[in-house]
Amino acid sequence: AALREGYEHFDPRAYLRNNYLPPRADFSSEEFVVPWKLRCLAETFASGEGRAAGAPSQASQRGGETEARSTRGTRGQLLSPSLVFPVPRSVEPWQDKERRLRQRLRRILPIDVHRPEPLGAPLRPAADALLSAFCLEAVSPDRAAFVRALAHVGNLLRPGGHALLLGALGESFYLAGPARLPVVPLRESDVREALAAAGFALRELRSYAMPPALRTGVDDVDGVFFAHAQK
Repeated sequence: AALREGYEHFDPRAYLRNNYLPPRADFSSEEFVVPWKLRCLAETFASGEGRAAGAPSQASQRGGETEARSTRGTRGQLLSPSLVFPVPRSVEPWQDKERRLRQRLRRILPIDVHRPEPLGAPLRPAADALLSAFCLEAVSPDRAAFVRALAHVGNLLRPGGHALLLGALGESFYLAGPARLPVVPLRESDVREALAAAGFALRELRSYAMPPALRTGVDDVDGVFFAHAQK
């Protein structure tokens, strides 16, 4: 109930300003956190693994259209394989990107990661891959709920499917406008244990330590993790 009430005041524009503009989104160097996150994703997709859809923040392309699934009311990012790439020298205006995405977006489906079947029914066919970006730890009241949520979204995957996870380390809250949202503080060991408990084999785990210059008061995050696991 407290989580739900907090997200009623969630300001997505404020969240994006806090995390996806300088200093955190400084693309002059990959030492900054946003380029680091994009590099993790780009290298995984470039390897030929982690294709197709993601959940709980998910976009799958079918027949030139995009179908999205996102956790309602969270800070989850909407990403698809076509949108994950090293930032080019010539940057397309964001208005054009938004227009192209809206043209391809077919529908957004609500998802409840705290149910064994997050979409309300089994996904047919099951997904080849899922992508969760700063979602599960932000919508779970404790570590046990985080582990269960990870297992639940894993039910959307086919056997051998891939999970790509980006998340916060050591974070207990973050700000989004007037909203102060609680987060389950995680350590790397918690991520490893949760993946194993949810039936995943860990392929890769990277971590990023948030430098003092990027600790701007909008959260108390210690770092960021990227995990690539297989069902």
